[in-house]
Amino acid sequence: MNTARRGAWRSACLLIAAGLTLPVAAGEVKVANRNELNAALQRAEAGDVILLAPGAYPGGVAATGLRGRQGQPVVIAAADPDHPPVITGGASGLQLSSPQHVEIRGLAFAGANGNGLNIDDGGDVDAPARHVVVRHVTVRDIGPAGNCDGIKLSGVEDFQVLDCRLERWGSGGSAIDMVGCRRGLIQGCCLVGRGGEQASGIQTKGGTSRIAIRRCRIVDAGARGVNIGGSTGLDYFRPPDAPFEARDIAVEDCEIIGGHAAVAFVGVDGATVRHNTIYRPQTWAVRILQETVAERFVPCRRGVFAKNLVLFRSDELRRVFNVGDNTDPQSFQFADNAWSCLDKPDETEQLVNLPAPEQRGVYGPPPPLADPQSGDFTLRNRRPDDPGARTRSEPDRPKPGTRM
Repeated sequence: MNTARRGAWRSACLLIAAGLTLPVAAGEVKVANRNELNAALQRAEAGDVILLAPGAYPGGVAATGLRGRQGQPVVIAAADPDHPPVITGGASGLQLSSPQHVEIRGLAFAGANGNGLNIDDGGDVDAPARHVVVRHVTVRDIGPAGNCDGIKLSGVEDFQVLDCRLERWGSGGSAIDMVGCRRGLIQGCCLVGRGGEQASGIQTKGGTSRIAIRRCRIVDAGARGVNIGGSTGLDYFRPPDAPFEARDIAVEDCEIIGGHAAVAFVGVDGATVRHNTIYRPQTWAVRILQETVAERFVPCRRGVFAKNLVLFRSDELRRVFNVGDNTDPQSFQFADNAWSCLDKPDETEQLVNLPAPEQRGVYGPPPPLADPQSGDFTLRNRRPDDPGARTRSEPDRPKPGTRM
């Protein structure tokens, strides 16, 4: 044994004798096909990094009970971020049930019949999936018919979905769908739908609470760009006795373009929509609805709509606001929004049919925008607290009407 190795061995023995543990290097596992991926998922331990080589992998990959630790997540990632592996087809491209401390990074999913990426609690409402990060993931061409989601999260807590891109999900589905989730962040994502064919862009329902949706661009997402709440079968609520579809949801600094309705509050018990730019919704700008009407549920209430920039055309919109039965619209607060009817700016105020009084609202011609026809909705000479999204449109984000 040479001197260096003898010294290292002696140091290790001294540490063990002192009752101390040696640091364990994270295992890096490279895979190049579906069988190798399945094997790596079955063997994965805390700190392991599973790297997928470029290429196509058949979907329907599933793993249960994947466990990392704080500071040592199990990572499933692209070996070459510039050439992401594509998981194609399957009922779900990838399904993780009951994971803890897991990160999915740089993968692409395409053509799944059900959901592109599915993360859930395995049906055990008392043991949620926890500490999951989904980063730089692309999902496209899901379904196309039925309730098929790009990313489906059921019973997940303490999670993040960051800088993802989702294109063309199922006709009855959502790009990102949360059922019974808590303490989550959706940030920096770009969603491009098929037009009027999908149910929603981002949805928070089934008892979902404490979710922030920030700095996302949502284009032609279908019926509802952001569906705060929704309609969930009673057996699927988490917790099972939740008296609301959604509570404590924040939608901030997003750009919501086209679609039938930009934002819907549905069975909500408190949500805030502020500093967003809403551009040319096709039927309504905002909806207040109650679709789950069992006895235990509160009426849709306590929404805040503030500092948003809402640009619409009277020849496209049925009404600015749509309020349904069994709701409490008088409990909503409206403040500091800027509204503009692009084809009839002088009639803007009479067209904005708010269900409750607004404080300091502005009605009239639109503020100067950088280049809305090319998808840049940045306010020229913007002050920090002006209405609308506070982040600059990225040049590579799709413009209105884009189809990919």
